[in-house]
Amino acid sequence: MDIYLENIVDHGQNPRNFGDPLNPADIDYEDDNPFCGDRLHLTAQLDENGRVKAVSWEGEGCTISQASASMLGEEMIGKTLEELQHFDRQELLDMLGIQLSPTRLKCAMLSLKVLKAGAYGLDQWTGEDEE
Repeated sequence: MDIYLENIVDHGQNPRNFGDPLNPADIDYEDDNPFCGDRLHLTAQLDENGRVKAVSWEGEGCTISQASASMLGEEMIGKTLEELQHFDRQELLDMLGIQLSPTRLKCAMLSLKVLKAGAYGLDQWTGEDEE
């Protein structure tokens, strides 16, 4: 359990792929959690084979939301749009590796919500964090 907590703290304090939005971007979506103030803007570029070649995200929030975005951003590299569309909440929870309260679950799922809405080209995604 300690190794998972250390990994979350590391990603929260040293986020990967954090920075200005990519331009142009094949995936571009922003959302927030109005209950706690977490906010995330995710952009990604696809290569000629439809695989993610670059990811960038920026936002603010608690360590769980920021670590989740960092981990998910790393996981996205090399995946196809279809693979991203099928990435699910359990995969993200497995990456985090800790039990989360319902409140913290919404923090963790913000990055997946933003990814899904962006990957499907929707105005919003209500699937992963509503349970």
